[in-house]
Amino acid sequence: MRRKKMIVFILFVVVMLFTVVEAASYPKIMNNINSSLKTIQEWLVKIATPAAAIGVITGALMKKFSFGDPERMVLARRLIRSSLTSYALVVGIDLVLKAVDTFVAK
Repeated sequence: MRRKKMIVFILFVVVMLFTVVEAASYPKIMNNINSSLKTIQEWLVKIATPAAAIGVITGALMKKFSFGDPERMVLARRLIRSSLTSYALVVGIDLVLKAVDTFVAK
């Protein structure tokens, strides 16, 4: 299941890159795409920040109140790790947008 999600994500990124590179010949379209991607990125960060905080707090509380149950402790650690990883990916979108912008600007 994880492998399928990764393949779909990679295909999405490749299609987006080809679309952006093709649209680069039209400056007005490129400006609209850049502003739209920036807006989407800002909204994703605004949504992901509280979601990650809730995930980390929930995981910490699960770990605190697991009372030594190893299954719940593993689940809590996994929740904390996945929340932080997802937030890092969302914040890293800015790096991807800047990389695409440098490729298009040349």
